[in-house]
Amino acid sequence: LQSNSCCIGQDFVEGPEEEATIKTTGNSYLASPSLPDFNGCSPGWSSAFYGAECFDSEVHSYLKNLGKQKSSESQNMDAKKVELEQLLMMETKNYRKTRKFYQKLLQKERRSKGPENKSMLSKLRGQLQEMKSKVQFLELVKKYQMMYAEQWGVESCVLPTVIHNGKTDTMDMAPVDESSLLLYYNAEKHQCNNQNGVRVLQAGTPLGLMAYLYSRNAFLEGYVQQFLYTFRYFCTQEEFLQFLLDRISSTLSSASLDPSTSLTKICNRSFCILQAWIEDCYSVDFATNTGLLCTLKEFISSKVASLNGYGEKLLSLLEDASARKSGSADQCSSMDKCEEEGEEGRKTLHSLCKKLSEDVPRKNFYWKLSKGVGPIAQYQRERLHTSSAVLPKPCTLTEAKVDAVGPYLLTEYSAQQLCWQLTLLQQEVFLKCHPVHFLNSRALGVKDKCAALQKAVSTETVSLKVCNLFLSKCIQDQYLLQLLRNADSISTWVAAEIVTCHTTKRQVSLLSKFLHIAKCCYEQRNFATAMQILAGLENLIVRQLPAWKILPAKVAEIMEELKAVEVFLKSDSLCLMEGDRFKTLPTIPSAHVLAMHVQQLETGGFTMTNGAHKWTKLRNIAKVVSQVHAFQENPYTYTPDFKLQSYLRQRITRFKDADISALAADNCANFHQIPAEKHSRKIQDTLRRMKATFQ
Repeated sequence: LQSNSCCIGQDFVEGPEEEATIKTTGNSYLASPSLPDFNGCSPGWSSAFYGAECFDSEVHSYLKNLGKQKSSESQNMDAKKVELEQLLMMETKNYRKTRKFYQKLLQKERRSKGPENKSMLSKLRGQLQEMKSKVQFLELVKKYQMMYAEQWGVESCVLPTVIHNGKTDTMDMAPVDESSLLLYYNAEKHQCNNQNGVRVLQAGTPLGLMAYLYSRNAFLEGYVQQFLYTFRYFCTQEEFLQFLLDRISSTLSSASLDPSTSLTKICNRSFCILQAWIEDCYSVDFATNTGLLCTLKEFISSKVASLNGYGEKLLSLLEDASARKSGSADQCSSMDKCEEEGEEGRKTLHSLCKKLSEDVPRKNFYWKLSKGVGPIAQYQRERLHTSSAVLPKPCTLTEAKVDAVGPYLLTEYSAQQLCWQLTLLQQEVFLKCHPVHFLNSRALGVKDKCAALQKAVSTETVSLKVCNLFLSKCIQDQYLLQLLRNADSISTWVAAEIVTCHTTKRQVSLLSKFLHIAKCCYEQRNFATAMQILAGLENLIVRQLPAWKILPAKVAEIMEELKAVEVFLKSDSLCLMEGDRFKTLPTIPSAHVLAMHVQQLETGGFTMTNGAHKWTKLRNIAKVVSQVHAFQENPYTYTPDFKLQSYLRQRITRFKDADISALAADNCANFHQIPAEKHSRKIQDTLRRMKATFQ
């Protein structure tokens, strides 16, 4: 969908016909962003990742042809929207029907195993992939259409006017021309429609970078989304909000009905930027800063709501965002939300996703070192288990029962089943994180080695003056520490379960189980849990256990595979975004590895010799962290086993702060056995007899 062939033209508005549709018919110049369009101002992660290539010529031409009953008819934005909504609804409905039919056929094939069903399943899998791609394309077209904010973009020569319109701005007002605000470099002529090449933003002052949000095509080129991810490096949330409110205050009363005037464009673009900020970053900026939220609400209630209906929409947007923050936010695409209501749909949903994931050749993971042609036989047998084995069960385990069962329950479940439930548990904490959480992690005490984190999570002991890259008054959400503590807890649990086994035979069995779970996790692209298990197995005490010497060779090879996966993840910050697999298959990255990649990009100065902030550096950081939202759009849909999840949670909680060396000291199976006393006495007797013969 995001091809490199060419990009859209410089103007969002196509011609006089479309330009005419921008003009309002009411008494308010802010009536153009209608209520249905109000919720679609955020450009999304794809804008930050692909930049100007997010919406290619295919998207542009497709939208251009929408709403035309005949070739001679003029374009109409309302007709485009209606037709696009109908197409998207129809394609989504067909996709869901085909998916349900595939689920039923899949269950029938498992019972009968006939050749006819196999050929039909193969065709349906291809159709499902095509349908899903079509729906994703239509959603991209819809996002492009909803970017009405580009109607209010201004030319670069008008940017100084944007700054001076903030009459109450307390920031430095000295720069008066564009050259003192922003620094560009001329890119080579590439495949866009611009024959003279394009100017690419290289650096800018904080005031200039904020003013550039008002430039033409700032939304479509990805600048707005990249700015929302990274502005905390050069300005605080309060300064950014005040910048927007000052532009609204100075233009709200004097803006005319003519959308072509600069005052109208500045006012409307300010509202669009504010809306996009709320939609995308409410959880990291407004939810954690009550003062910022109160300032915004007071301004809207006192100055905006009385003049037009836009203020009421913003207040409603803030209430909705607050409700989503307090509840469990499920960030998935519209076509992948749970539409199967009832028991039968829930029983078969994970079978489809599992089968589609299996069909992708796993040999694409070039780090794989196993010599066999495929997964081992035991792993293959585990994949034949029906969904009834992991259906939700109402019963839960008490702490007493968990202690009584101990690690033995792990052997009763297959590696596949444990992988599913650990993945769902990991997904719960991953869906709550935000790309901004991975920025400035040094200030939170996050270091290169995970082992050092456990002793440095206390923010009171961290010297923020030394390593804080954000402005000193910038409030930072510390959810990343919760993610990393959760990862450490799982690693400690893995090590504790192994060293508390009282026999070497059981240790070998548990080592084998965890290795196969980790293998299953990385093959299903749950790299977070896979790396957490690897960290537990690489614990110094665990690596010295005698059980490793009698571990089967094929199982021991999995350890080398996991190390190769770790090297692969550390090799490139965007390795998981290569190709199209991340668009169709769920993915959970390793939080610590991603944080280390961001720290590497943060190394070095953020400013040039003239004090301008390097936008090229900030843009690269935004591109890397945008993959968090990309992965959250495609969640895992395994059926939860609440009994098993309850057991896993309680075992992880029990061992999260355990001292592995102390646990290992109480278990004789963790030590290499020395010769028995009886055997030693026998040697001494032999030596005594030999000595007697020489006397």
